[in-house]
Amino acid sequence: MKAVISVIGNDRVGILAMTSTLCASRSVNILEVAQTILDGTFSMTMIVDMNAMTVPFDVFASEMEELGLQQALIIRVMNQEIFNAMHSI
Repeated sequence: MKAVISVIGNDRVGILAMTSTLCASRSVNILEVAQTILDGTFSMTMIVDMNAMTVPFDVFASEMEELGLQQALIIRVMNQEIFNAMHSI
């Protein structure tokens, strides 16, 4: 299964590193990354492969959300099929 991870918050050093470290610790493979910084606001979208993930999807999504709360970021994880369905007409 593929998923979309979105991260938004004030720009600072280490956001990509923190997010990718949690992915690696759960055997989530990062396939694509797009990021931008607009007037000090960091925005990143990752496409990840979760086929080898070592925890259930909801646990990983909660861990990412908790990381976001600890770091004053908004981090969301969504199944790519659901994401695509939400963004198509």
